[in-house]
Amino acid sequence: MGYGVRAPEFGWDDYAGVDVKGKVVLCIVGEPPSDDPKFFGGKALTYYGRWTYKFEEAARQGAVGALIIHRTDLASYGWDVVKNSNTSEKTYLAEDRNPKLEAASWVQLDVAKKLFAAAGKDVTTEMEAAGKKGFKAEALPVNLKAHVESVVRPFESANVVGIVPGTDGGTSQAVLYTAHYDHLGFVPGMKGDNVYNGAADNGTGCGILLEEARAWSALSVKPAHSVIFAAVTAEEQGLLGSEYLGQHPPVPTRAIALDMNYDMILPVGVPEEINVNGAQRTTIYPTVQATAQEFGLRIVPDARPEVGSYYRSDHFSLSRVGIPAFSIDTGTKYEGHDAAWGVAQEKDYNEHRYHNFSDNYTLEMDFAGNAKLARFGMDLRWRVLTAKSTVEWLPGDEFAAARQASEAK
Repeated sequence: MGYGVRAPEFGWDDYAGVDVKGKVVLCIVGEPPSDDPKFFGGKALTYYGRWTYKFEEAARQGAVGALIIHRTDLASYGWDVVKNSNTSEKTYLAEDRNPKLEAASWVQLDVAKKLFAAAGKDVTTEMEAAGKKGFKAEALPVNLKAHVESVVRPFESANVVGIVPGTDGGTSQAVLYTAHYDHLGFVPGMKGDNVYNGAADNGTGCGILLEEARAWSALSVKPAHSVIFAAVTAEEQGLLGSEYLGQHPPVPTRAIALDMNYDMILPVGVPEEINVNGAQRTTIYPTVQATAQEFGLRIVPDARPEVGSYYRSDHFSLSRVGIPAFSIDTGTKYEGHDAAWGVAQEKDYNEHRYHNFSDNYTLEMDFAGNAKLARFGMDLRWRVLTAKSTVEWLPGDEFAAARQASEAK
C-alpha cells in the first residue's frame, strides 16, 4: 500500500481503486518524501506519516490487519523503541467507536525484504516507487497466517485535573497546562530493573506542572480567567488521556484559550534556546516571541521536523478539538556549552535511555533549566489571561475549522 495514505489536499491516495476489505495491508512508516512545504509539509512530517494514522486509515478502509515496515531513518527511532513501546498491553478508550484492526504490528526491514522477495520484488525498488506520484498499490502473492489470542481487561486510569478558578467563573479564556504522567509500566518476571521509571519522559514535565500549580494557587491576586492543570494518563498508549480530556474538558472547549504542554524536558542545564513548535500557527505567537526575548531565550525552529514532533505529544489531542496548543521544549544551546554539546546530550538520551529501563533519576541531573521554562510558561499564561482577546488559529490552519465548530456550539 505504499505509505498507506489518503490525503486529498495533497492529491494523494494510496487506496485509490483498491479494495482491502478483509485483507492485510503492508505499508511504509513515514510519508512520501518532499522538499516542497506545500506537499506533505516538505521536510516536516505531517500526521499522515505517523504510525497511528496508518493503523486508523487501514481500519477505516476495512482491512483486518496492517503491517508497518520499520526503517530507522524514516521512523527517526530504532527498533528497540518500537519493541519496548508495543510489547505490553494496548489500551483503548472505552468510548472509542472507531473501527479497529484485528491485528496491527510492525515488521523489521529484513522481514519486508523477505516478503517482497517471495513476490519476486526488491524492497528498495518498491519503497522508492511508493514515494513517487503515480504509485499504484498492488496485491502481493503472499498469505499471512497468524494466531492472535487476546484478553480484554477493562480498567480505569485517571486524568488528574485541578483548577484555580478565575474571577469570571470559568466562562472564557481559560489556560490549560498539560503533562503526561504515565510511561511504559514494568515487565513482570524480568530480573533486575524491570520498571520504566521515565525520569525525563515525563517526570520532568510533571515536576513543572506541579510547581506551576503550587505557584498559581499561592497567588494573592486571582486570575481573571481560570487556570487548569491536567496530568494526563496513557500518553504512551497513543495520547489517550489527553484525547479523553479533549472530549470531556472541565470547561467548554470554546472557553479554553490555550494549552501549553511539557513533555520530556532534558534536565541538563539552563537553555539559551526554546522550541515552541506550533505557536507560530496561532495569534499568540508575537506574545510568545516577546516573552521569550525577556527570558533571554532565542526561539529556534524544530531541529528535526522530519520526526513530526507536533503530532507526538498531548497538545495534539487538544489541537484536534480546536484548542490552540503547543509544547514547550529546549533548543540545543545551553549556558556554558556550544550547540554541539546540546546535540550530543539529546543523542545520548535518545540512544541509551529513551523508552528504556535506564530513564532514571541521577544525581548529575540539572533542573535549573526546567525551572526557567516553568517561569517562562507562567509569565506567558498571565499575558494570555490578561489579553483583550482570546487566542485563535491563523486562518487556513488545519485546526481552525475545529475551533470554529467548538465556538458554534
